[in-house]
Amino acid sequence: MRSMTPEPGGPSSRLCAALAGLVLGGLVLSAPAHAHPHVWVDVASEIAFDDQGRIVAIRHHWRFDAAFSAYAAQGLDTDGDGKMSADELKPLAEVNVSSLAEYNFFTDLIAGGEPVPLGKPEDYWLQPSGDRLILHFTLPLKEPLATSAPVTLEVYDPEYFVAFSLPSEEAVRLVEAPAACKLTVTRGEEPDASAAAMLATIGADQRELPPELKALTDGTENAARIECP
Repeated sequence: MRSMTPEPGGPSSRLCAALAGLVLGGLVLSAPAHAHPHVWVDVASEIAFDDQGRIVAIRHHWRFDAAFSAYAAQGLDTDGDGKMSADELKPLAEVNVSSLAEYNFFTDLIAGGEPVPLGKPEDYWLQPSGDRLILHFTLPLKEPLATSAPVTLEVYDPEYFVAFSLPSEEAVRLVEAPAACKLTVTRGEEPDASAAAMLATIGADQRELPPELKALTDGTENAARIECP
C-alpha cells in the first residue's frame, strides 16, 4: 500500500482528504490524537458470495472516532438544524471514497499468495451515529473469486497513521457463502506501551513511519481467513 502525504489547503481540500486519514495543518483534536496514530476506525466487514460459491464483494462499515468525525463534518450542516442529513453528507462520502482509492481502501484480499484486484466502490454513504460518522461502502471484485484455496482479507494501515480495529471477531461475517465455508478472524493488536511511546514521537505532519519504527506496527493487521472445502 502506498503511504499518504499531508497536504495543506482550505476547507475543500481538507474535506476531500478527511476520511482518507489525512490530518492537515490547523487541525485541532484532543491531546491523544497528536500521537501516532491520528485517526481511529472501528471496522465491520461482510464478505459476499454469489450463487456459485464465489466471492464477489467486500462490504465495509467503518465508524470513525468522535473527534475526527466532528472535524470531517465541519461546515456540512447547511440548513443549520444541528443535524447531519444523508444529503448533506453525500458530497463528503463521494470525495472520500475517491481519496481512499489511492490507498487501496486499506483492504488487501489475497488468494494463492497474490493480491486480488478490487473494483471501484459502490453503494457508499455516510451515516451519523451519535457523535460519530459511519462510512458504508462496497468493493466489488473485478472478477468473481473461486474459493478452492484459502482466501485472506486484511484491513489495516501499514503506517499505523490510521488505527483500524475489529470490535469483535463477529465484526467480520460471510454473506450467502456455501455451508462448508469456514471463517477464522484474527483481531489486530495495539502496540505495547514501549512501542506506543516511540510511535507517539511521530508528528501529525508525518504520514510515513521511519524505517526503524516500521516493525513496531507488526501485528496490527485485522485478518479474516476463508476456507471453503
